[in-house]
Formats: sequence, structure tokens, C-alpha cells
Amino acid sequence: MRVLSQLKSADVYRVLVETGAILEGHFKLTSGFHSKFYLQCAKLLQYPDKTSYLVNAAVNEYKDAISKSTIDTVVSPAMGGILFGYMLGLALNSRMIFTERKEKIMELRRGFEISPGENIIIAEDVITTGGSVFEVIDICKNAGASITGVICIVDRSNKVDFGYPFYSLIKIEVDNYSSEECPLCREDIELYYPGSRK
Repeated sequence: MRVLSQLKSADVYRVLVETGAILEGHFKLTSGFHSKFYLQCAKLLQYPDKTSYLVNAAVNEYKDAISKSTIDTVVSPAMGGILFGYMLGLALNSRMIFTERKEKIMELRRGFEISPGENIIIAEDVITTGGSVFEVIDICKNAGASITGVICIVDRSNKVDFGYPFYSLIKIEVDNYSSEECPLCREDIELYYPGSRK
């Protein structure tokens, strides 16, 4: 695992380690690939004070693009992005809503609505392939919203391009393996699938 970048104003990696959010073992990722490391940001998000510290650091770091004056609504995909998005909404004094799956289709539910021209930022906890975020982008675009960008706690993607500015609290590069080429499988290390999408 390689830490490639992080906010100057906060030791994100230290907080992730302290809260147990970086797991080591043999994991199957949502993408289907296997990895020695898994980022379980729910372990971080159980501490509102630590999450608030990182969110405020992110808002300060990206203040030219993400500010109380430019964001009307934070939108997050369930489940992982909800708590981070909520804390970001609090820091920005903006509304926060979330999308969720119904029969495998991501959609707005619970009476949430997006208005044409509404300035939105999409917030996620960990981005690997960006699949859920792409679905949220489509929902926002179809509603006529103005998407300011995407922000996440951990970017472990390989330079995913959402077509909008992409901000992260920390970028971590983790080796992924197909099940056929996984050295952890060859060592017969027990495989875990901690992801939210079964």
C-alpha cells in the first residue's frame, strides 16, 4: 500500500490508522478484485469528532471550489457516503440527501428531490471504480442540477474520470489482483467480503 498524497492541513492517514479504518488480510472488493488491504471508512465515521476534523480540513484545503456560498446540496450514495456527506453538509451549512438502491437501481427515494440548477457536490467515503458515483451523477444530471464536483475520503482509484472536478482527503494506491492471479488465494488465506453491495 502506498500513500500518494494527503491534505497538508490534516494527517488523514494517521486518523485512518488510529480508528482501525485500514484493514489488512485477504479481501474481495466490490469490483471483484482481491486485495491485501481494505479501507473500511465506517470505522472512522463512528467518531464524529475525528470525521469533523477531517471534513473541516478538506473544506479549508479546497475552499476555492467548495464553500458555503457555492454548494446548495450534498448528495451521497448509500451506504458508505451518507455519514461523510452529512458531516460535509454540516460544515457547508447545506442540505444533504442520499440515493439508495431499489432492485439494484440507484435512485432518489424518501421524498428527496433535486431542482434544476441546484449546485451539488457528490460525497462518497471510498472510491475505487467510482460505479456508485457515476450512478449519482446520472441522477443529478437528469434532474438538471449543476454538479460542482465529487469529493471522497479515500481515493484508491486508478485516476477515474467523472467529468467533474474530483477532490479527496487522501489518495492511497493498493495492489489489486484477479482471483486467478491472487497470491493471497495461493497462500490459502481466508477471503473476506466486507463490502456493502452483495
